[in-house]
Amino acid sequence: VQLQASGGGLVQAGGYLRLSCEASGRTFDTATVGWFRQAPGKEREFVGRITQRGSVTFYIDSVKGRFTISRDNAKNTAYLQMNSLKPEDTAVYYCAASARLRTSLSSDYGYWGQGTLVTVSS
Repeated sequence: VQLQASGGGLVQAGGYLRLSCEASGRTFDTATVGWFRQAPGKEREFVGRITQRGSVTFYIDSVKGRFTISRDNAKNTAYLQMNSLKPEDTAVYYCAASARLRTSLSSDYGYWGQGTLVTVSS
């Protein structure tokens, strides 16, 4: 599976963005898709994930209620809808795919997109 993340940009606090993660390959619909982010000077952080059919999602507390992950397997694409953005959400966002059903560990994700930068101004 090859992944390509897009949709990042500059937005004011309180605004929204939708990131896309487009996959190539036949195994996308068998993979859990996770979203991670890495802020400047910080380690990469797990943000959330969605299971293969999109029936189960999980988010870290800091984004719960503001971010929503979805997927359209017919389009081989996953999405990260980010609302009520805060300056602390500024980071490079990565999508990744894992054969494990439910995992938050970056080491369990064998396929990664190139990252897309989200900048939230105050």
